[in-house]
Amino acid sequence: MNPDQSDQYDAGTAVIADSQQQQQQSDAPQQQPGPFSTNPTVNDLVLYHAPNTRSAGARILLEELGVPYRLHVLNMKANEQRSPAFLAVNPMGKVPALVHQGVLITEQAAVYLYLADMFPQAGLAPAVNDVMRGAYLRWMVFYGSCFEPALIDQAMKREPGPPSATPYGNVETTIATISDHLEKGPYILGDRMTAVDILWGTSLQWVTRFKLMTPTPAVQAYIDRMAARPSFAKIRDEDAALSAQHASEADPQKGAAPASS
Repeated sequence: MNPDQSDQYDAGTAVIADSQQQQQQSDAPQQQPGPFSTNPTVNDLVLYHAPNTRSAGARILLEELGVPYRLHVLNMKANEQRSPAFLAVNPMGKVPALVHQGVLITEQAAVYLYLADMFPQAGLAPAVNDVMRGAYLRWMVFYGSCFEPALIDQAMKREPGPPSATPYGNVETTIATISDHLEKGPYILGDRMTAVDILWGTSLQWVTRFKLMTPTPAVQAYIDRMAARPSFAKIRDEDAALSAQHASEADPQKGAAPASS
């Protein structure tokens, strides 16, 4: 797993994610921070992305929200995430990094929470006064504060600290907490799919693919259910193409056509 602003920080391949607005927005002036528009143009919302990283989930979420955005692709095989230009955007050198009308948002959970709340018309986040809001926030934060640290510690064969000094307690309980919860319904909040399912759907795909956990039948059914969504398939295919392009740029021989005999 691997680890955000406008054209002035172009360090990789800028890809327009809304073709209908590409031409008319290409010369748009820089937006200044202020009241946000809930009907953004393609240059209002910029996602910095690298294929096969955590930012794939942010792309899926943007597809589900149906809002126009500009995609700025970083080639990690060329180490573009460590370039001075991108570090001027996000000093951590990580994706996803999102810029909305000049304001930077980083960190996976923050990006998901921000986007789903900013564009509520898609219904992917419970309202603040919805009784399920607390559960939604719980599972959004549980991933980064407990689940991923637990699995990374396990994968790195780090000696666990005492429970009182470990944010997740122990690996077994952490995995069982999400696995048992997914026995209760098709989605994290029961029958309703929300942005938190995009976080967990992409993340559980990754950790099971790399055998960092063994999925229960309920977890595997959840992974398959989320993977079948058109947004997941679209971004998966586009990321595969981007990854192949980056590999060929890193090693031109791989992308060369075979010589004729």
